[in-house]
Amino acid sequence: MSVIRFQALAQSAKRKPVDVSEDIKRSILFGENVFNENTMRQYLTKDAYKGVMSAIEHGTKIDRKIADQVSSSMKEWAMAKGVTHYTHWFQPLTGGTAEKHDAFFETIGNGMAIEKFGGDQLVQQEPDASSFPNGGIRNTFEARGYTAWDPTSPAFIYGTTLSIPTIFVAYTGEALDYKTPLLRALTAVDDASTAVCKYFDKNVKKVTASLGWEQEYFLIDKALANSRPDITLTGRTLLGHSPAKGQQLDDHYFGSIPSRALNYMRDLETECMLVGIPVKTRHNEVAPNQFELAPIYEECNLAVDHNSLLMDIMGKVASRHNLKVLLHEKPFAGVNGSGKHNNWSLSTDSGINLLAPGKTPMSNLQFLTFFINTIKAVHENEELVRAAVASANNDHRLGANEAPPAIISVFIGEQLTKVLAELEGVTNGKLSPEEKTDLKLNVVGKIPDVLLDNTDRNRTSPFAFTGNKFEFRAVGSFANCANPMTVLNTIVAKQLKDFKIEVDALIVAKDLKKDEAIFNVLREYIKATKNILFEGNGYGEAWEKEAKKRGLSNNKTTPEALKARVSKKSLALFEEMNVMSKVETEARYEIEVEDYTMRIQIESRVLGDIAGNHVVPTAVRYQNMLIKNVTGLKEIFGKEFNKHAGEQIKLIKLISEHIEAIHSKIDEMIDARKKANIIEDVEEKAAAYCSEVKPYFDEIRYHCDKLELMVDDELWPLTKYRELLFTR
Repeated sequence: MSVIRFQALAQSAKRKPVDVSEDIKRSILFGENVFNENTMRQYLTKDAYKGVMSAIEHGTKIDRKIADQVSSSMKEWAMAKGVTHYTHWFQPLTGGTAEKHDAFFETIGNGMAIEKFGGDQLVQQEPDASSFPNGGIRNTFEARGYTAWDPTSPAFIYGTTLSIPTIFVAYTGEALDYKTPLLRALTAVDDASTAVCKYFDKNVKKVTASLGWEQEYFLIDKALANSRPDITLTGRTLLGHSPAKGQQLDDHYFGSIPSRALNYMRDLETECMLVGIPVKTRHNEVAPNQFELAPIYEECNLAVDHNSLLMDIMGKVASRHNLKVLLHEKPFAGVNGSGKHNNWSLSTDSGINLLAPGKTPMSNLQFLTFFINTIKAVHENEELVRAAVASANNDHRLGANEAPPAIISVFIGEQLTKVLAELEGVTNGKLSPEEKTDLKLNVVGKIPDVLLDNTDRNRTSPFAFTGNKFEFRAVGSFANCANPMTVLNTIVAKQLKDFKIEVDALIVAKDLKKDEAIFNVLREYIKATKNILFEGNGYGEAWEKEAKKRGLSNNKTTPEALKARVSKKSLALFEEMNVMSKVETEARYEIEVEDYTMRIQIESRVLGDIAGNHVVPTAVRYQNMLIKNVTGLKEIFGKEFNKHAGEQIKLIKLISEHIEAIHSKIDEMIDARKKANIIEDVEEKAAAYCSEVKPYFDEIRYHCDKLELMVDDELWPLTKYRELLFTR
């Protein structure tokens, strides 16, 4: 009997839901451990409060005197809550978060000490930059890097540590994190959007990008997870035969939440409330043991920080419940993977959602302007948009039956498609009074009614309009939202900037009125972007053939997709919009390509180990049992033993064939890996791992999964899919 597997199953069978208390209203808990505006009003002087709020709202610098006041008040507030340490909390290019805890404690001589936290400690720290991915920006011996306080994302307490959200930059100034380019992209989209908004409302002073992410994840028992080396080391199962029952009955989706999972969610939501993450929705997802949570929308930078923090908290809370959270995009073959839909929109400082229709033709023309420009931005940069969600993990999900394909398209719905078709017929140049009236009353004016019941969602669309926002569905569950959000906000900023130039040129050169110029430019955009619009099923060869005719890219693998990051067009885009320099963009490309290579390399080694040291020996052991059985039958039945041992002999032969195939494929995979490892060019090495090493995964898995069905269940060492997916 497989000791580890059955011990894990026995452990999990004894689990009971962990008691969770929810005595306090969430509205009271919300933000209790956050140094937010309400807390600042209580603890800061008027000057300090004004200084911080000015930095948040207008991007002004905080001088040293104000920083000292803020740090002193922050320390007083934190220590009153039992905090002993502080950390600069940042998001390096590892994909996770980073923190180095320092105590408030300082010695002052003569055996005495004080609690100290000054403005210099709040504003800046110096972690080792060489130890984080840097894409060649820093040499190993050039260790210096800086974290710098981001006042737009409030400090928070987790445990006994005060966490201060920061950016992370090299000594030479290049960004070494996800937050810095995102902040630059948000500034770019603010500037470009505000300029366009002034066509419609001269009082608009600021436009903010908002984000609402939907986090999908799997929950499995901790003991069962620990019994699987592949889950422990790679976050997913590298082999395992599909169970007889998976998700085909659709009985898990939106079903009654299992007790252990529900108590985990309740506990997680309480932790989220305390640190200001506004989680609102929870439910079962499609696959067994798959779930989702979603928050109320927030400003994009804060939403990204909250999602990164959430992923940290999820694992910590799960441990208390003897569960393990799997955030890998495809932890189990044959059932749905996990995504992180990014719902994105733009709003003015007066509270107007620019992607929601209004009550007047003018407000609807504003909506159409931002709506069509967003489509144009995606059309012009579809390969870069695909690159923004590329990863070794997400390659398993994109194009599978439950997820968007690797082809980037935009879904807007039948009714809005008709609206664009009518706008396509706008007269070139000046509009007649009749045409203006018709457009405003019968086309633009009726958009609210159109959107009321006709913005159905297309699950296979990577980028879909869903009523008052665009939903970027191709983002992976493990991803840092900053990456796709940096790209999306940058391309929209660039597009809006170009749009304003074109409109202004028509107003001056053609003597057109503002509305006429806008209609003329939008008409051309509608004509130019037809190929990116797709309302049908995104699965299968039919769409791939159609997409190819339309000139849309189909970069199915990460090494293919990432090349768009460093195209001349992309490099120029990021530099023009002051989001990333050429050095920063190329560094990120190198980091992401290396990350892909390392993940495939690790999976290859783990798969070889499990197949060679777990599966094959178990199969041999069972084969020996069969041989012993056949030998006994021969002793009993003599020449007639074939009649009684025929099936056993067939099974012995089949097992031998699978064992031989596993050994030969592992050897071939190792040879391919060795050849790939000596390649010095990072791009060529990634391509080699993708095309020469990775294909062996499915071949080895096939033979291992066949053996799982043949070998005695009591001997099989690896916890099976039916146990991982249906133990609750």
